[in-house]
Amino acid sequence: MTTGAPAGVSAMPSDIERPHDTERPPRTERPPETKLPAETTVPVGTERPAETGWSAVGERHSQREFAGLTERFRPELLAHCYRMLGSIHDAEDLVQETYLRAWRGFGGFEGRSSLRNWLYTIATMACLTALEGRARRPLPSGLGAPEDDHRVAVAAREPTVPWLQPAPDARFGFDDPAAIVAGRTGVRLAFLAALQLLPARQRAVLTLRDVLAFRSTEVAAILDTTPTAVDSALRRARSRLAQAGPVETDLAEPDELVQRRLLDDYVTAFTSADHAALVALLRADVEMEMPPTPTWFTGRDAVLGFLTARILNPGLWRMIPVRANGQPAFVVYKRAAEHRYEAYGIHVLTLIGSKVARITAFNDPSLVPAFGFAVTVET
Repeated sequence: MTTGAPAGVSAMPSDIERPHDTERPPRTERPPETKLPAETTVPVGTERPAETGWSAVGERHSQREFAGLTERFRPELLAHCYRMLGSIHDAEDLVQETYLRAWRGFGGFEGRSSLRNWLYTIATMACLTALEGRARRPLPSGLGAPEDDHRVAVAAREPTVPWLQPAPDARFGFDDPAAIVAGRTGVRLAFLAALQLLPARQRAVLTLRDVLAFRSTEVAAILDTTPTAVDSALRRARSRLAQAGPVETDLAEPDELVQRRLLDDYVTAFTSADHAALVALLRADVEMEMPPTPTWFTGRDAVLGFLTARILNPGLWRMIPVRANGQPAFVVYKRAAEHRYEAYGIHVLTLIGSKVARITAFNDPSLVPAFGFAVTVET
């Protein structure tokens, strides 16, 4: 959170060419979401059994049938588009576009691949088209060196930069603890930031192969290329990430009980402006970044000095725990009047052991509704 920013700052643009608030076209209604049958894929060359609800080519099919077969894939397609685009807002739009395209082409789907692969083909190609000519979505740590002295002048907000955005676990089907363990690595902020360093097609290959575990032949079919080309792109992508430095994907987070206590203590210390309590919760090498502000800090003295001098004030903040990017997070509100708080952004923590290793404060009120919360709360 940056000093001097008014409560309820205006939303960031989703990319340089097309600001989210002012120029994004309205979303089209999507087919209704319905509960899906247990099995949706049919092996190539077999007949489609009537009980699965498949429509033969050229026969009539309903929105209900389409939704029944495809809705189960929506959360994972959203996670895929989010990895590709780095924006939950843009990912939602691209998944919507994917389902519209799939609905229009559903009558011609002949089952040469699984329905899941077909949907991933549509989604991936839509993402690649959307990424043409767009700048990458960085975090402040990807643009410049950190500051280790909290007394430095903090740079002005950069609303023209298409910053990386956080995303709620619940939207990816991570409500299930088993799903969190299996899928959180692929959406961690550090991994998402590293993906942004890759060209779009390498990003697609790496996510499809290393995160989603598609075979090279399947990825080749999705991207309309050859398995050899896929393997070559994967080697280049892995090499590029290795050159960028290590990415923490399997952090030693505390167990659930210790983590809950740590997060409760963090909220209490932050909202009550308890400097001494925060000292005990942060690692000595803790880092803090605050998009859309380019300035970021490293070291406990710098982070605590910045928070104490410019941010912390008893009763100024309210924090509601959520999960984002497979990590503990908070929806943050700032007091606007005696009994009213306004949305300020999303606060994501990286934990190592029983300490906070990184604070990523996304100071963008437009992110709060994506987590299912109101922009204003009364107390």
